[in-house]
Amino acid sequence: MTRVRARVEGTVQGVGFRPYVYRLAGELGVAGHVLNDAQGVVVEVEAAPATIERFLARLPMEAPPLANVERVTSEQLADLGELGFSIRESPAGGDPSAAVTPDTATCEDCLAEVFDPADRRHRYPFTNCTNCGPRFTIVRDIPYDRPNTTMAGFPMCAACTEEYDDPSDRRFHAQPNACPDCGPSATLVDAGGVAAAVPGASDAVHAAALALRGGAIVAIKGIGGFHLACRADDEQAVARLRARKHREDRPFALMAPDVAGARSLVSLSPEEEELLTGRARPIVLALRRPDAPVAPSVAPRASELGVMLPYSPLHHLLLADAGIPLVMTSGNVSDEPIAFGDQDARERLAGIADLLLLHDRPIETRTDDSVVRVAAGRPLMLRRSRGHVPGTTPLPLACAPQLLACGAELKNTFALAKDGRAWVGHHIGDLKNYETLRSFADGIDHFQRLFAVSPEVVAHDLHPEYLSTKHAAEMEDVRLIGVQHHHAHLAACLAEHGESAPAVGAIFDGTGFGGDGTVWGGELLFGGLSGFERVGFLFPVRMPGGDAAARQPWRMACSWLTAAFDEQPELPAALRPVVLDVSWRQVAELARTGMASPVTTSAGRLFDAVAALCGVRAEATYEGQAAIELEAAIDPSERGAYELPLRDEGSGPLIMDARVTVRAVVADLDAGEPVPRIAARFHNALAAATAAACAVAAERSGTSTVVLSGGVFQNRHLLEGTVDLLGSRGLRVLTPERLPVGDGGIAYGQLAVAAAQLAAEGLALERP
Repeated sequence: MTRVRARVEGTVQGVGFRPYVYRLAGELGVAGHVLNDAQGVVVEVEAAPATIERFLARLPMEAPPLANVERVTSEQLADLGELGFSIRESPAGGDPSAAVTPDTATCEDCLAEVFDPADRRHRYPFTNCTNCGPRFTIVRDIPYDRPNTTMAGFPMCAACTEEYDDPSDRRFHAQPNACPDCGPSATLVDAGGVAAAVPGASDAVHAAALALRGGAIVAIKGIGGFHLACRADDEQAVARLRARKHREDRPFALMAPDVAGARSLVSLSPEEEELLTGRARPIVLALRRPDAPVAPSVAPRASELGVMLPYSPLHHLLLADAGIPLVMTSGNVSDEPIAFGDQDARERLAGIADLLLLHDRPIETRTDDSVVRVAAGRPLMLRRSRGHVPGTTPLPLACAPQLLACGAELKNTFALAKDGRAWVGHHIGDLKNYETLRSFADGIDHFQRLFAVSPEVVAHDLHPEYLSTKHAAEMEDVRLIGVQHHHAHLAACLAEHGESAPAVGAIFDGTGFGGDGTVWGGELLFGGLSGFERVGFLFPVRMPGGDAAARQPWRMACSWLTAAFDEQPELPAALRPVVLDVSWRQVAELARTGMASPVTTSAGRLFDAVAALCGVRAEATYEGQAAIELEAAIDPSERGAYELPLRDEGSGPLIMDARVTVRAVVADLDAGEPVPRIAARFHNALAAATAAACAVAAERSGTSTVVLSGGVFQNRHLLEGTVDLLGSRGLRVLTPERLPVGDGGIAYGQLAVAAAQLAAEGLALERP
């Protein structure tokens, strides 16, 4: 007989791994035990050597669907003559490093029970098992056991306990296991907190569905926070929701009952449908159908709709009862974090929602829906949160010090790392107010506790006024490493793909603090994790009024006209209805003199300028609106492109001179060309110029790899056009896939740069 202790690391807690080991041990007839500890799962087995060998070989190969086994190590022990196999209690203490599982969409087995009138969980909104349900949003500490979750206050009844203790049951050691007799329950209340009665309703969820069908706005407590819901086809309800939420133009997300319902809203490619129906159940952006049954106010001037499917029993029941697609937008007032506590929701959402569908299972961590689209045949992550967080992402370089990265100011995420493993936090949002900043700090504290990370080195953006940078500066007894914004974008993409060799990167976004003190945003870089060189950029212009230019795209139109024609520009016809002539002249003077007008190479601000010139968007109510609406205006049949020349003087940086392009846009507008054709020609011009510039930079640098990243590359038309042109030149293109292409990926890039710098200083960590 041989006895072996095996340690299993990875995503192995909260996924049915211990019961799987129990059943495998029973099948092979091995004795011993299995338990969770702070690092993962520990198995001790005793049997004949050949049987032990088979057991260890099968252990990672046949793991449950939600498990991700990263490593199995084993050591020989003295025989104990143990009989039988058991699941033991988790030991207290230890240094936590076990992967916590993301929240996962309800499995088919649980759904069948929920909709089976004969089942004891019929219409139970909190049904789950080891293969599905809440994880990250309910866990307070690890090991992942019920006392360390928000289910601690719900003792299991006899029937649930029997399931929990039965190795043949799929709820064997399912920590959130519950039923109507012992688990959380839902209630429907009015804005004053009084229980609401809806005639004909069988329960709270049914009542909420009937109210929604009748035109009500309902705040719905879900897995990671509150949604605000209403009928998607009711213009009056949608417009009322917009007015109450103070959300002027940003598109609302939709939830469809099933795939067929989603297809009635958007045209789905196989790749988009795969994302829509996957375990993470994100919001998927897809081209809207011309006959989509949605109110005009759902997504004004947008060519796409953001659609998701139900991902909890509560949502499945609600959508089945309603029988129609619903608006399902974040439960907040514009620019605030989403509400996730009952009292918080009653205080902040009572002025928006007519009714609130609550439940008494606490949410430990607020988590927004993830958002993704498909571009160039690949997933393109726009917001990484529920369903993905806190999944680990490896770092190509491991370093001894433990790390924290504070991320950017907009679309903020943070990230921590130790032992070559990184945890990128959930979407926090724009660090503009106290509530968001508190959510940022609370999230960091939670992750440090969950994964036992005590940062010794803190990476941050170079911008001194970012609140994330100030948070880093206020930390005590840590070493600070500043990372240039666009270098972080480049490093994040390289690190995600496991690349260590340098590459050319076209990094296009709105703004980032440049190494020369100007505002960057249309950059060609050559570099890797440890450093970079700026080898090109978009022609620099003034940003009149600084940040005001991002909120008022007409200012950038004025600036680009000033640069393109080298004279005081006249107020364009498309802007005369919305811009005062005196305001235009004042901004033109700022652009000419440079007063209160920093220099920028921003591609995002170039999009703003063209959108404003075309009359698409003069004032923006949310970040990136002008670019989004300009892309939506494209005539997809237009193949022409404006000239966007590349200035190459041999020794200096390449300059993409968009002044020529702006002059061509003005000429077409004066000639009466349709805006959709102009929008397409502009996109095609920028794609061609980007590909040409990257090809020159790659040849000079001796590389064949090009990275495309930054928020501007959320634009599907631009990204796909650039990828196609680079591919035709024989270049290999990398884009972010598992992490956001915009600023949500910055924190991971900061980690990668800091780890590379520390490794270069001799602080590398040997990989086991």
